[in-house]
Amino acid sequence: MRTGEPLPAVGEALAALATGLWHWDTATGLVTVDAEAARLLGLPAEQVSLTEAQARARLHPVDWNEITGVIQLAVAEGTLAEVRIRIMDEQGRIVRVVRSRSKPSFDRARKAYRLIGTLQEVTEPTPGTPAGRSAVTGDWRRSREAFLLDAGRALAEARSTQEVLRVTANLSMPGFSPDGLAVFGVAGDRLTVIGHHGQQQGDESPFSEMPLDTDYPAAEAARTGRAVYLGSAEQYKARYPLTWPLAERFGRRSWAFLPLTVAGRTMGAWMAAFTYPVAFTPDERSVLATVARMLAQALARAGLAESERELTDGLQRTMLPRLGSQRIPGMSIAARYVPTGGGLQVGGDWYDVIPLPNGRFALVIGDVQGHDVHAAGLMGQLRIALRAYASEGHRPDAVLSRASRFLHGISDEDPSDPRFATCVYVEVDPATGVLDIARAGHPDPAFRMADGTVLTRPTSGGLPLGIDPDADYPTTRLALQPGETMLICTDGLIETGGHDLDTGWRRLRVILEEHKGDLEELADTLVQAVHGPSSHHTTGPLTDRREDDIAMLLLSREGDGCGCGDTMTAVRPVRRTVLTVAQAEPERVASARQQLRELLHDWAWPDQVDSAVLLLSELLTNVLVHTDSDALLVAEITGAVGERRLRIEVTDGGDDLPHKRRPGELASSGRGLVLIELLAHAWGVDPRGESKSIWFELYESVDGSGDGSWSP
Repeated sequence: MRTGEPLPAVGEALAALATGLWHWDTATGLVTVDAEAARLLGLPAEQVSLTEAQARARLHPVDWNEITGVIQLAVAEGTLAEVRIRIMDEQGRIVRVVRSRSKPSFDRARKAYRLIGTLQEVTEPTPGTPAGRSAVTGDWRRSREAFLLDAGRALAEARSTQEVLRVTANLSMPGFSPDGLAVFGVAGDRLTVIGHHGQQQGDESPFSEMPLDTDYPAAEAARTGRAVYLGSAEQYKARYPLTWPLAERFGRRSWAFLPLTVAGRTMGAWMAAFTYPVAFTPDERSVLATVARMLAQALARAGLAESERELTDGLQRTMLPRLGSQRIPGMSIAARYVPTGGGLQVGGDWYDVIPLPNGRFALVIGDVQGHDVHAAGLMGQLRIALRAYASEGHRPDAVLSRASRFLHGISDEDPSDPRFATCVYVEVDPATGVLDIARAGHPDPAFRMADGTVLTRPTSGGLPLGIDPDADYPTTRLALQPGETMLICTDGLIETGGHDLDTGWRRLRVILEEHKGDLEELADTLVQAVHGPSSHHTTGPLTDRREDDIAMLLLSREGDGCGCGDTMTAVRPVRRTVLTVAQAEPERVASARQQLRELLHDWAWPDQVDSAVLLLSELLTNVLVHTDSDALLVAEITGAVGERRLRIEVTDGGDDLPHKRRPGELASSGRGLVLIELLAHAWGVDPRGESKSIWFELYESVDGSGDGSWSP
């Protein structure tokens, strides 16, 4: 070329050097090659656009996987991606080896890779020859580094032996990939087969239960802790003539047997077998040895995790009751226990169902402080103590008092690690649905009414068990109406996913109100909501909070909407709540107001809700001020939506009938019946011998006029 002449085009220069150009855009899925690149791929020498599947069909499957790994590494490091590729024909034979150099980039907007590169044919040394033993070139070394990083990450994430074996079987080593793998373990003086890949099921039988002193490469590697490399069938036959007939039928030509060693202890061996001769160069041996070390560590972690899970399952089976034998007339029970998933997966959560001498039964749910074996042990002792006290016939308050004294006593044995426990004890009368509830620092129970309305009913409580041996635990009496379901649970169900008690209850309320399946399905849905994929979209504000165990009991009284049958009924029956306000508990007036608001959560007219709450306060306060008895509240909603009737009835033990007064402007009392007459659509006083009942009604109407035109 004379001075001053223009340089040839880039394409012409590359064609003269037998170098092709290619372009790959993962967003479109097209690979465009020029004429020279097409020739190198075994296609007609003309520019063509191929799909990823068409391009992949021309390459060795291992090399395609290698390309994707090298591309990701090059983008991360901001370097060129360089890799050798074996080109295959239609019969699966290697026709040539090419070197690819490209500059990849990643488009964040399209989430796609874009590559422009070159292809150039190179001479590939034959495995086993002196040329094949030369050092690995730079691009291959980078490929193997990327492979080891990916393999280490995948093995580190495996949580069971089967996952480790599956990851190992899918490893694609750059440049030399085995087509047969086997993992051997050691049990006493015997070699066992943990898993294998590339052989038929049952092919491992001759190698199972093989004595460690057998003349077999895997046994030698496990016995001595030294790797065995066999580059040809002749080497295998010469070194291990007794077991060669067992390996001959697989048609392999090279083998590597590497010890699986963790903390200086050899736990087994790993076999990698090849259908072509492998020289086992220092670089190849280094890759195999590194994979063997990572495999050994992954198997050790998986074995430890499986042992911990077995311990957890054993503790759970022995410490939690089986509900299959529990048959309660007119009621259904469902229970769940879910361990936290961390460490030994054992904690202090438990539940129990206890038959009582009086024909009733008790539901118990609790949580011992801590997530360790000590907490699990205390949980087992406390559960046995509670069952014993309940079986003696004690009332709920006495059962919890004795249990608190018991836990305080055994906690004193180890002053350096004091523990306490929260607990709910519910004595249930299946004939009437009456619930006597004693609570020790535990969340209140929630009730799903027959029409799907959910209330959290406040109950009296005391300190957690074990803090004060002389603590009192007052009892609250509630009634489970036909068609209603009670939920008691530990705080793990409420707070899992970073929630606090408030946001967690709101999440559970939606599930309880919308669920249409039976009781067992409801229990599964509640667990899935806090542990399943959907929980990742409803994360609470406390995202750094440690997850907790979950224990849960559901109790339903048969009736429309309880879910005791196959499906929840679509009927909207009576909505009712019952509450007792004792003379010594005036603070429960506020709880009654809150329950009434929750009962009227879908009432059409907010003004009527405010009126109902005001009138309820007047009635309850009058009982506490003017009588010496407790007040029994019954609130009931009947009728179709838009035409419902609210009836509130407050009963007390006094026999003095109220009468309407005309208080002066400065009077501080005497306006209760005046307000009822002004705000209620109907009201009245019913004498009942030595007691009386005052009631009022409010009617929901389409226009909010409240003209009293309700009809039953």
